[in-house]
Amino acid sequence: MSDALVVLVTVGEATAGLSLGRSLVEEGLAACVQVIPGGTAIYRWRGAVHVEPQVQLIIKTTAAAWPALQARIVALHDDETPEILALPVTDGLPAYLAWLKDAAA
Repeated sequence: MSDALVVLVTVGEATAGLSLGRSLVEEGLAACVQVIPGGTAIYRWRGAVHVEPQVQLIIKTTAAAWPALQARIVALHDDETPEILALPVTDGLPAYLAWLKDAAA
């Protein structure tokens, strides 16, 4: 088991994703953020079903950086309740996991 995490976050548009991702990497909270445009979300919010475009962010970080990363995403995100899901990485290429640990404080 590694201490690496993959964090999923969605935003409404690519420019917001690029800005958020850049901030997280520059601040040392994430080793890498992939911004994947072109998605559509169908979800229930406050009793209504919504269909909206969304951009998926895939953030690679460590368990040690997780509390600060989560707080920073909440501070920078436009949504009242942003999607922020942390998934544990059970295994990976050792060289990549070592890089990730060094890159995300």
